[in-house]
Amino acid sequence: MISNKTKQYLTLIIKLTIVFGAFYFIYDKLAHDDKLSWTQFSGIVQHKFTLSWIIFMLVFSVLNRFLEILKWRNLVEVVERISLYTATKQVLAGVTAGLFTPNGIGEYAGKALYFPKNETKRILFLNVICNGIQLIIAVLFGLIGLLYLGYTLYFIVLITSVFFIGVFMFLTKNANIKGYSIKLFLEKIGEIPKKIHRKNILLALARYITFSHQYYFLFMLFGVKIDYFTLMATIIAVYFIASSLPSFQFLDFVVKGSVAIWFFNKLHIDDYVVLFISTFMWLANVVLPVLIGSYFVLIFKQKKVEITN
Repeated sequence: MISNKTKQYLTLIIKLTIVFGAFYFIYDKLAHDDKLSWTQFSGIVQHKFTLSWIIFMLVFSVLNRFLEILKWRNLVEVVERISLYTATKQVLAGVTAGLFTPNGIGEYAGKALYFPKNETKRILFLNVICNGIQLIIAVLFGLIGLLYLGYTLYFIVLITSVFFIGVFMFLTKNANIKGYSIKLFLEKIGEIPKKIHRKNILLALARYITFSHQYYFLFMLFGVKIDYFTLMATIIAVYFIASSLPSFQFLDFVVKGSVAIWFFNKLHIDDYVVLFISTFMWLANVVLPVLIGSYFVLIFKQKKVEITN
């Protein structure tokens, strides 16, 4: 058996590893990425960004993360009621833990640690629901965006792929793998009250609108003169394609930036504008939450969460 003292030391090592790992990856990207010219970046900030514009953009970032916190608080009510502060801790610590894991899967473990061990499976399941609805919305809007832009072949290939995946899941829904099946998963989804599902969908939709319009207003800042629907269709298509690619959170702006450059080149938007906007979105929506989340990781103590009446 491991002594309590040893467990405390191991917990401290894990927490420090997560925090230092997060900071190292952020530093490495900012200091050594050849695509980023910080002289050009600072020049753009000085000439384009007034204080009011910076505050305006950060409001979008805060709202984006706040909606995610509300989503999580709403879903976790299935297990127990938690305060807004507790939900904030769990979400931001999860973002930090997921920074350097494939597709942010560390976020799942980061949130689960705040709950008793006997609730781990339920918390992981709720996190799948939390992220799953966001992905479904991104897919639906992304497909509409591709169709609007005239990428008909891509649309047909993707919609056909979605159809066959759906058929495959239907035909294998009863297949049991170590006690898990698609049928059981759907039954568990059905056990969640409809009121919680409705609220989850509305919050996910609000978050999607917030995030995509933050992109839109950044393009407006650079004087991009493209009609609203074409620009928004391109933004949501880029977000859909980039979100579908396997990646790490700390590489998020590289992946999204590369996809964005390809799409926005079709609209004759300069590469440096696209890359700057992708970098800003990464800094505001990933790095900033990770910096705050690092504090919650460091003060983390595994215990039963606070319950509010």
